Amino acid sequence: MTERCVSQRSKRGMELIEVASGIDVERDILARMDFEPIVDNPRPMDLRIFDDPPMGLEQVLLGLGMRERLAYDETRNTLFINFEGFHIRTTDDVELVRREVERTGRAIGNKVHLVANYDGCDIDPMVADAYFSMITYMQSRYYETASRYTRSAFMRLKLGAGLKDRDVAPHVFETRQEAHAAADRLIPSVLRVHIQRTVSQVSRSGFQKLNRDLA
Repeated sequence: MTERCVSQRSKRGMELIEVASGIDVERDILARMDFEPIVDNPRPMDLRIFDDPPMGLEQVLLGLGMRERLAYDETRNTLFINFEGFHIRTTDDVELVRREVERTGRAIGNKVHLVANYDGCDIDPMVADAYFSMITYMQSRYYETASRYTRSAFMRLKLGAGLKDRDVAPHVFETRQEAHAAADRLIPSVLRVHIQRTVSQVSRSGFQKLNRDLA
């Protein structure tokens, strides 16, 4: 690999498989080589190679895009997010999380119970404020309850402080088992509140109807 092209050894021989943008294969590559490689429609090199920001190779090598990190359990009405090994370093990363989680929330159509894995996750201090503001927004619109977990004591403190500063309940645990247990405890309490509100609304509407009939 050079700044101009990428070659790869194959059964047919040495192949030219990628070419940088703006490079003429004949003039800038083949004319400067001592042998002629196989040239069979090489693809463009990834432009991120030539940019200053990090390429985000961790996500690529792990084979997990943001969309693949989301899973919804309809029977429990629970959304699972796997942030393991995910690095939130730029506002683009924050926007990526918001966009994919919001897309999923809208598709589900109702508020869900969240369980999120932050093991091995890194939130850059430069974007921490933007990230926790995004969490606050998501919490108010899409989450009925939320439990987060990580084995990192530092990350637990960071998540807890960031959530508390924004008046979001900091349900942050050390293990997956603790987070799931907490979610299971929270779900019935939320259902009880919902039932109580529904009964109260029905009772009020019933009394209103009775008063109208008596009038």
